[in-house]
Amino acid sequence: MKKESLNYIFSILVVLLFQSCGKTWLEAKPDKSLVVPNSIKDYQALLDNSYQIFNKQASGLGEIGSGDFYITNSAWKDLFSMEEKSGYIWAPTEEFYKGVESAEWGSAYQRVLNANVILEGIEKVKSSVNDQQDWNNVKGGALFFRAFDFFNLAQEYCVVYNSSTANADLGLPLRLEYDVNIKVKRSSLQQTYDRIIADLKEAANLLGVKPQYKTRPSKEAVYALLARIYLAMENYEQAGVYADLALQIQSDLMDYTTLNSAVPFPIARFNPEVIFHSTFTYGIFSASRLTVVPELYNEYAVADCRRSIFFTTNANGMTFKGSYNGDKSLFGGLATDEMYLIRSECYARNGKISLALEDLNDLRRARWKGIYLDLISTNPNTVLNYILTERRKELVFRGIRWSDLRRLNRDPRFAVTLTRVLNGISYSLLPNDKKYVFPIDDEEIKLSGVQQNER
Repeated sequence: MKKESLNYIFSILVVLLFQSCGKTWLEAKPDKSLVVPNSIKDYQALLDNSYQIFNKQASGLGEIGSGDFYITNSAWKDLFSMEEKSGYIWAPTEEFYKGVESAEWGSAYQRVLNANVILEGIEKVKSSVNDQQDWNNVKGGALFFRAFDFFNLAQEYCVVYNSSTANADLGLPLRLEYDVNIKVKRSSLQQTYDRIIADLKEAANLLGVKPQYKTRPSKEAVYALLARIYLAMENYEQAGVYADLALQIQSDLMDYTTLNSAVPFPIARFNPEVIFHSTFTYGIFSASRLTVVPELYNEYAVADCRRSIFFTTNANGMTFKGSYNGDKSLFGGLATDEMYLIRSECYARNGKISLALEDLNDLRRARWKGIYLDLISTNPNTVLNYILTERRKELVFRGIRWSDLRRLNRDPRFAVTLTRVLNGISYSLLPNDKKYVFPIDDEEIKLSGVQQNER
């Protein structure tokens, strides 16, 4: 099928999806008869031509609420999206959307629906010995994308995972089929995580070890995402296992002393650390609006290259420029630096202090100019503090901090209170506050009947 035809078909699907979203994403009803790919190459092309859909799926709303930056009163008033404004101050449910549908929720379920279209369609395409791996890559890719969205949704619209309550806690509406006439209620949180993990483990058996392009999923990307998921579940044994598996395939770290801090965006897209490429953006993250909280910026030592690679000045202080996307969009994909930090944390939590410090120092050394002195300690709590401090600094504006706050707040040693001020009014988010879960928009609640979050 020619590229022009694929673009046309995909455009029809997207238009119909957008038309449907005026009602509810869980009940969207695109005309399946207009979607006509009929070969493995067609479905792979749909995944690849879906770059503007599938590879823009990381959690932006959580990053807005994570507290690593502030904006001025005038900048807040100028924000286009009510969702951004409310996310910034952790607004109560009744004031959050004010009749506007959620872009974060809606776009995620759009992608889930697209993945389901591909999963259903590829099953009807016969494969041969010669093209079996191509067939596997299509199915595995669609499973990965669906799992990535379900996980990101769970970080924003479900409570933090707790193994003792997960069977009773509300999870996501798990839309697993193309047929939107099937009513889907909210699953339990345990069922949500079980589905995410099952999709990824199936994908791992289908995908090649490394991708042809970093916008495509791979076995390595599955391992990296499973490491992130198990970390969020506080399953440090499995998180460490999967981070190690990912690093066995790819362990490159950039030498930050070779990067040019004088250019607007010093870090290249698809750089050697990237395992899987994905981005997110909101107007609130504009460099002219966003000012990094001084407390975070001051954590970077003078010899730390990230001070100049990640940050530059704006009218109010320091702003961010260090996206792994190589431009103003923020990187929310998977990369080796995150895997080093996950493996290091898991080593520390499992009593392997020397291995934890080895990973931590390997990462820091790649960020340092001049003589680097290793961090050393035999105290498990000190080492864990080193790692968590480094995690915040290294993974800043990567769509990860919100998930970290949710799990770390359960430990009094690491619990923090977030505070923002607008027009002289102070807004606070306490540790373990119910507002660490975002509300589902009113229209979705009304038309699909799913249960609203308690906040």
